[in-house]
Amino acid sequence: MTEVILNGKLPPPVRRSDGVIVPFDKQLIVKSLIKETQLVQTFYGGSPMKEEDAIKIAEEVEEEIRSMKLRFLSGPLIRELVSVKLLEHGFDQQRNVYTRVGMPLYDVYSIDNSEGYEAKENANLQANPETFHKKKADFLSKESYLLMIPPNVADAHLRGDIHLHDLEYWGTRPFCQDWDLRYFFYHGLMPDGTGTHTSVAGPAKHAEVAILHAAKVLGAAQTNFAGGQGFFNFTVFMAPYIMDLEEKRIHQLAQMFLYEMTQLYVARGGQPVFSSIQIESGVPKVWQAAPVVSHGKVWNDLTYGDLEDKVHLFAGALLDEYMKGDAVGKMFNFPKPEVVQRTRYWNDKNFEDIMLKAAQLSAKFGSTYYDNMIPAYRGGEDGVSCFQCCAYSFSEDGTSESFQKKIHFEDGAHFSMGGMQVVTLNMPRLAYKSGGDEARLLEILRETMETAKQALMLKYSLMKRQFDRGLIPFASQRPKGAPTAVDIDNLSSTIGFVGVNEMVEHMTGYQLHEDPSAQKLALKVVIEMDKIRKEFADSTGMKFSIARTPAESAAQRFAVSDMIHYTKFARELVKGDLEAALPRYRETRDVPIYYTNGAHVNVSSEVPLYDRLAIEQRFFPILKGGDIFHIWLGEINPDPEALLKLNRKLAQSWIGYWSHTKDITMCRTCGYVGGGLNAKCPMCGSTSVKNYSRITGYYQDVSSWNAAKKQELIDRHRVRISS
Repeated sequence: MTEVILNGKLPPPVRRSDGVIVPFDKQLIVKSLIKETQLVQTFYGGSPMKEEDAIKIAEEVEEEIRSMKLRFLSGPLIRELVSVKLLEHGFDQQRNVYTRVGMPLYDVYSIDNSEGYEAKENANLQANPETFHKKKADFLSKESYLLMIPPNVADAHLRGDIHLHDLEYWGTRPFCQDWDLRYFFYHGLMPDGTGTHTSVAGPAKHAEVAILHAAKVLGAAQTNFAGGQGFFNFTVFMAPYIMDLEEKRIHQLAQMFLYEMTQLYVARGGQPVFSSIQIESGVPKVWQAAPVVSHGKVWNDLTYGDLEDKVHLFAGALLDEYMKGDAVGKMFNFPKPEVVQRTRYWNDKNFEDIMLKAAQLSAKFGSTYYDNMIPAYRGGEDGVSCFQCCAYSFSEDGTSESFQKKIHFEDGAHFSMGGMQVVTLNMPRLAYKSGGDEARLLEILRETMETAKQALMLKYSLMKRQFDRGLIPFASQRPKGAPTAVDIDNLSSTIGFVGVNEMVEHMTGYQLHEDPSAQKLALKVVIEMDKIRKEFADSTGMKFSIARTPAESAAQRFAVSDMIHYTKFARELVKGDLEAALPRYRETRDVPIYYTNGAHVNVSSEVPLYDRLAIEQRFFPILKGGDIFHIWLGEINPDPEALLKLNRKLAQSWIGYWSHTKDITMCRTCGYVGGGLNAKCPMCGSTSVKNYSRITGYYQDVSSWNAAKKQELIDRHRVRISS
């Protein structure tokens, strides 16, 4: 290696980032520039560095080092100097792919040592070594991907026009998935997807093994997906394993599953597995004549309809165990129990016990989610559909040629429903940009959706490549030549939205609950979004959907972005504590302001429940990608019978998905668990308490919420449900 003399002396050795110390050599700069700037062609369609340009840059960097009289050199320092020279010579794209990504040492130290650490974007995380590692890795990944995606998409995200969800996983994994348990009950379990890194289990032959396999499927899937994992028809597909068991044993299995799912503390960055299960009270019509798939075979003499009594028994056992809570009386917040609503479950007295238990669970812990199949747009009695993650909806086309094959598991055909990626639109900003002109608003809406489409199509191409290369192995597994576990082409690309309430408030002067003109415009815009979505699907052949996104951090991020870029308008419209946010919003986005999510009514508006229902239910048939109706309960101890009556009415509405949110206090001193948000334990007076509530579509300790969600919790208008 050539030794370069600077100012008559050898330069100090270079501490390279790959862990070695070497003498300085400008030729290494030339080689790295030529090699690494080839990515310009991959990401932007531009040209890599020519050798003569690379030599010129290297020589100027050498001269810069001469003049600086440095005591030491490092790889990162040299790269910084090269990046500056690239910018000086107009090589902007080349600089983007050559630059170093990372985070300030101060931030690394703060993450590792801060006692006041909070998970700002995901309340399912808590302070622990795995979380610290994840936060640092996330920072690096996000910065990298923003340099790798088209600049117009990256800029739209950074400006706050759109929000790219789970950006840290942009290049490596899809979003969420609902699994068909029959696949694993027939083929067995390979947690690594290949059978080479972990042990391979054959199909479960015993009930306990089936339960453990189910838990491990959701845990293993967390390594391949960025979002929630769940099972549709969970009680139906588990039925063959409990058909010969007594009720007590079935309860033990239900309890075992709940503990497995809430004690698998191994998901991304050290968090409980974000999971859900669809609880059917009986066997849906579409499955009545379908052959049972379990124990490694397809049963020719047994259908799921034959096992309806066991399905019903298992549903009741699960809800009973949810109501017991864990050993200290705390709720099981995962897996989320999605209790299905069907006409026959309400009209047949054989199922009223499950409907009552669901209401009792809502009254005790607020845990129940209600998945309403009754509206025609959900598919009715013949549909295959599910809610997933924090309220995304996925369904299968019951008229497709492959539908019946999947029902009967012909040649291993099975259901694969989930989401590829979510990109959320900042709706108030559309209004700000429009200047109050409705036609211009719709034009900007289309332009912004086109940007979202560009991002989603790029995500699909990336994931298709990773999938085909076997780099998402649990999803792409093919045991014994079976179809892949996940149909990558069937994952939905979702365009979400935040702040319709503030959008119409800017355009009409009224919030959604204040005037019919605001509701009319909101519906017009959402219908237009669905029209554009259909155009995208028709032109690309891809699966697009429109949804209300959970927006755990996006609602806050958009509000802060608009305070920066559209201060005059945003100051009048953002919700929360603006006075507290004003001194800090330019320094940190974790301030207590937010936009109203989706097409919801402002959470603080004192609107009677049925008036809010009348407004929000109109959006559900349009938002087939998912929506949720929140009922914030005001009682410390709600009446289950009153909730049951309300549920019956909601099941007959257009609401496809709802929940009753009960605030909860848990005392870490005496073990008290009860309703309300208390700073002190009502029983022993201890201040060592934890408060729990539903942050978006899941329950979690309030102390881990970001500032905006904590403020929203305060702002929520709670209602009392009378019998």
